[in-house]
Amino acid sequence: MTYRRTITGFSNPLVKFLRSLRDKKYRKREQRFLAEGLRLLTDARESGILPEMLVMAIGRAPHPLLDQLEQAVAAAGGEVVEMDQEILAKVTGKDNPQAVAGVFAEFDTRLANLDRRAAPIWLVAQALRDPGNLGTMLRTGDAVGAGGVILIDDCADPFSVEAVRASMGAIFTQKVALARWDEFTDWLREDEGQLVAASLRDPTDYRKAPYAAPCFLMVGNESQGLPAEYEQACDLRVTIPMRGRADSLNAAVAGAVLAYEALAHLDT
Repeated sequence: MTYRRTITGFSNPLVKFLRSLRDKKYRKREQRFLAEGLRLLTDARESGILPEMLVMAIGRAPHPLLDQLEQAVAAAGGEVVEMDQEILAKVTGKDNPQAVAGVFAEFDTRLANLDRRAAPIWLVAQALRDPGNLGTMLRTGDAVGAGGVILIDDCADPFSVEAVRASMGAIFTQKVALARWDEFTDWLREDEGQLVAASLRDPTDYRKAPYAAPCFLMVGNESQGLPAEYEQACDLRVTIPMRGRADSLNAAVAGAVLAYEALAHLDT
């Protein structure tokens, strides 16, 4: 049976708890993260993932998808909380918040949980710091049918409100793994897997590269790119020609371009 309650005060402990999930330290401690918006929560439900707690604004407009979501949470024994729109704004950190948010248990992000043969393409990001870029990579992974996104070294938190929002629901469809570089390379070399880097170090044109599945496409930090030793450890280094004044693409955009090109080669 679901448990429903109404929150009317900003000082309520639950409000403080929900607000704390915007902070990485507290997310890690609680092993929970916050997602907002009916579309995003519907994507989660359709992927078989339900929030442990559903938070809704009092006076929200009725919607059949919201009814379905509430029924699913109730059937799973979750909790439903209602609060004023102003309080929900404090929770989400947005002046104009969505009318619904959810608290989810963080996913297991160990490399050991990945099945590299589950998909021909995987995306890898090293020291990617912008949560918007991370969300874009997750969306790209979903779009190309990638197995997931592997985050190397000190990346943005995939469970931050900003990254979850930017993923547009792909956080619930893509596997996410976190690892140090040495952990990743040890895991990768245990079995088949081609590591491909976007690089300027003796590269092959990205349209002529001999991609092979399972293909792990790696991009580096937004400002510094990949460390030289990481590039040297790759099986293949590719470059995307630049015809204008810019000397590089945004990291997430580069990952998307490479993913579609590799997919075209692997599909033939």
